[in-house]
Order: sequence, then C-alpha cells, then structure tokens
Amino acid sequence: MRQMKRWIPALFLLLVLAACGGGTGGSPAEELALAVRGEYLDMTACTAVLDVTADYGQRVYDYTIDVSYVKEGESVLTVTAPEEIAGITARINKESVVLEYDGVRWETGDLDGTGMSPVDAVPVVLEYAREGFMAECGMEALEETPVLRVVCRDPEGTAGTGLECSLWFEPETHALLRAELSQDGFVVIQCVFTQFEMVLPES
Repeated sequence: MRQMKRWIPALFLLLVLAACGGGTGGSPAEELALAVRGEYLDMTACTAVLDVTADYGQRVYDYTIDVSYVKEGESVLTVTAPEEIAGITARINKESVVLEYDGVRWETGDLDGTGMSPVDAVPVVLEYAREGFMAECGMEALEETPVLRVVCRDPEGTAGTGLECSLWFEPETHALLRAELSQDGFVVIQCVFTQFEMVLPES
C-alpha cells in the first residue's frame, strides 16, 4: 500500500501533462506547468493578499482579503476592504466555515448553483492549482509580463461550459498572480494576488 501511495502523485502528474496536450518531451509551458503542479501538491501552507471581485450580474462586489492558508488545519481569511466590513474573518477547516466580527454577518450569497460564494474563492482556487484537470496551458503576457496560464475544467467538459478555473503563475517563483472562476463562460469571481508566499516541506 505504501508503494502504491508513492506512485500516485507521479501518475497524477503524468496525466496532468497529457491533459495539457503533451507527454514526454512536452513544450516549455507544459514542463513548467508540471513543475508548478508538483510544488502546489507539496505546499503545506501559504500566505497571500488579494483583491477579489464577485460579479452577480446586476451586482458587483470588491474585497481585499488577507489569507493565511494551512493545508491540514484551519485557514484564516480576513477582509481588509471595503472599510464597512473590514475585520470580518472567515475560519475554514474541513468541517466548517465560520464568519466572525462583532455579530456582523458577511452576507454575499451564492454565486452559482454549486453554492460557491466569495469566501470560498481562495480554497477553491488552491484546490484547482493542486488537483484540477489542466485542459490548457501556455505562456502569455499579463500586463506585458510573461506568465504561465493554466485552464482547469471537467475532463469531459468543453471550453466555456460548466465551471472553469483560469490560473496565472509567475514563471520563476511559481506564485499565483491571478485566478478567475467562470460559470458557463461568465467570470463570477476574479482574484488578483498582490502578495503570495508558499511554504514547502523542508528537504
């Protein structure tokens, strides 16, 4: 059983690379995507600051959030803007999500039929970065800077249908720069990371 567990991550990474359209001898973008995926699988924690835009169609909300994420433990997300809800804190673990702030409730509602809300954005994005099926990957310019873009969706899905996650990574540090969660081609949550630091196991 232990030997099988050791092989599972390697087999998973091979499937991921194949999903991007490559295999052995893949393009530089595919090889970079494989390296990034390996780091996010190994990551034990991260800290981040991000601007989140949640688009309900007729209503659009903007937040700035500080994140302290722990893979096997409690993650803490604190709203720092806008001022009227600054200080609201979400504590997330495998069993529950608790919002705290002097009895004030952070009411935003669901963004899609799956029940996803803005407070779920960071855990969902990190889950895609670690384990999402990578349907597309390539290098592109983000504000004139070369970045790696990865698009994750259902293995049986097609572009622009269902839930998709687009991720942009810094090629050298592999830090998340941007993420978009889309439902049927419409971007419901956009995250722009102004800071991102991952914690990897000590070798």
